[in-house]
Amino acid sequence: MFKNNLFLVFLVTLIAITAVLKNVYSDSDDLLLDDGSNDLLSDSNSNDLLGGDSDDSLLKSSGDDLLGGESDDLLSGDSDSLLGGDESVNDLLATEDEPKKEATPKEVGADAHEALFLENKFPSATTCATCHPDHYREWSVSAHAYAQLSPVFNAMHATIVKQTTGTNGDFCIRCHTQVGMQLEEPVFMSNLDRHPTSREGITCIVCHRVNQNYGKVSGRTAIVEGDIFEPVYGPSGNTVLKEVLEEVSKYKVNTDRSKAGRNIHTEVVKLDAMTTSGFCGTCHDVNLLNGFRLEEAFSQFKNSPAAARGESCQDCHMGKIPGLKSGYDKAPAAIIGGNPTPERKRTNHMFAGPDYSIVHPGIFPHNTKAQELASLANWLEFDVEAGWGTDEFENNAPDDYKFPQSWKYIDDRYEARKILDGQFELLREIELQRYQILRRAIQLNEFVVKQYNDRGIKFGVKVVNGTDGHGAPTGFDAERLMVLEVTVTDASGKVVFRSGDRDPNGDVRDIHSSYVHNWELPIDKYLFNLQSKFLTLNVRGGEREQVLAVNYSLDPLPYIRPDSRSTILTARPFAARKQSRGLPPGSHRWANYKIKKSQLTKGPYKVNLKFYCQMVPVNLVKEIEGVGFDYGMSTREVAEGVVNGAQLIWNIDLPLNGEDKSIKLKPTEEEIMAPPSKKVKTITGEEKGTLTYNR
Repeated sequence: MFKNNLFLVFLVTLIAITAVLKNVYSDSDDLLLDDGSNDLLSDSNSNDLLGGDSDDSLLKSSGDDLLGGESDDLLSGDSDSLLGGDESVNDLLATEDEPKKEATPKEVGADAHEALFLENKFPSATTCATCHPDHYREWSVSAHAYAQLSPVFNAMHATIVKQTTGTNGDFCIRCHTQVGMQLEEPVFMSNLDRHPTSREGITCIVCHRVNQNYGKVSGRTAIVEGDIFEPVYGPSGNTVLKEVLEEVSKYKVNTDRSKAGRNIHTEVVKLDAMTTSGFCGTCHDVNLLNGFRLEEAFSQFKNSPAAARGESCQDCHMGKIPGLKSGYDKAPAAIIGGNPTPERKRTNHMFAGPDYSIVHPGIFPHNTKAQELASLANWLEFDVEAGWGTDEFENNAPDDYKFPQSWKYIDDRYEARKILDGQFELLREIELQRYQILRRAIQLNEFVVKQYNDRGIKFGVKVVNGTDGHGAPTGFDAERLMVLEVTVTDASGKVVFRSGDRDPNGDVRDIHSSYVHNWELPIDKYLFNLQSKFLTLNVRGGEREQVLAVNYSLDPLPYIRPDSRSTILTARPFAARKQSRGLPPGSHRWANYKIKKSQLTKGPYKVNLKFYCQMVPVNLVKEIEGVGFDYGMSTREVAEGVVNGAQLIWNIDLPLNGEDKSIKLKPTEEEIMAPPSKKVKTITGEEKGTLTYNR
């Protein structure tokens, strides 16, 4: 009898399993079927989660501007994009027969509870903003605050993970969102779906909840978990906080978790490392485990004259004047309930540098009011260019104008515009600081005519690193486009010579220009570009120059692994290296040019010198487009944002003749700090040219 019952159970189980398998393998919507049209994992599917061929090519067959095209990539611009909207997992898996599920009140409550739980582990910068509004404002527009929001970074990181068959892991992103990695979020997902503190990038607690002096660890640090009541870490310890806690009636703060009120951390632990350059070196010296030296800002600094004088990174990058040791402001450490604490040393948290935002101004800079008014997904729907929320638009908009549900009320649109006006003001402020720090780093100091006769003209420009703390550029110098553009015109205004100009994509005419590659434009033999280059080993010997440091020439499935041979003698891994083309601290290099006899027309000639800085070249955007861009941005939108954000830091007009053999161009401190304008300065000594500073 027992055997019969056992056989019956076995038979019923077998029938049930067979039915399930039949249902699974007959379902055309199965995400894991090799031939499924909705397969997210299929290599042949153009909507591959981590790649596949993209139709959003910068190279269109027409002769028009080649930044165009819409991407069909799953992670790019269309409304079905995994990184292009605010769809939930249920939304992505819904079929026509199974409509999208709305979250139940219970699920909403669970999400809120989870968010509160995580806030108790990793407080957001918005929490800190309550008592530190000035610090928050500065940080909110900084490169630190933009680190994780950047669509270029996210796509580049994802491309590297893909090209290294996943073995690069969180190596890139752990510097950009330590909170996200400590929360064990996926290394590749939309910022719309990340925890709010995670997408704040290098947020308050990333520095002020670190309790150890890690040294150079390429961002591998641990944040001390805890709610707002837990201790924070700072350069001066408990001095100010002690006064606040002793005057509870004045500041009205609460240190008891069981009570309501203005919550405050109960202790500030002094961390001496925070005042040293080594604290910055934790993330700003990046070395892969195979020995590849990707970023060397801290190493450059340690061997610089500035370090020898005892200066620190903070002295130049958190002081009064960007890029110059200039002392620190005196200001309150906090403003609590409208009451400022006693003044003390006050560091600048803007950290101006070469990067700039290309995302919607509603989501960057970080803004507490913007976050209260709408979600990131809602802000992406707000049409800034159309003029929503301005009298000009609102008074003339047709009655049947279709607004998204989240912006259908005019009061909300006006409130949004008011917030955006403040955002634009803050973006202009950081742009000025970026402009000033770049002008201090890169200077044109001298113009020399070496030959001027009927056989041709030769001249040179002395380009100087105006700082002695690190290279120019530094950090990820292989993605910094820093170019001298030279244009010579004759008496009629005709261009007879040009170098450093752009192709229609916005790229310089080097070997990475699609136009040069396709023989549509000549290579720029005189190109002066301070961008370093990645060189990788070919299978048959020799090296090739690549946009990314990942060696796809050597192995169809490259892995990041420790090098099997000693790198003591080579000082680099065997398969790849970086060719540095930047200027070492305090150094200079001459940019030399020659106009051939066949190019000469009729003088007198004039030369225009422009030096511009761009955070990444457009060819990098093209290289990483296969994984798509966050926020539903197309390749064209990203490329245009990158090009439009480039800063022209020097624009100089000079005579080019046989009389002025040498012209001194070294700028004064006043000129370095001058805002972009139409200001014209006469050359020192002789009235034979003008220095024009304008955007």
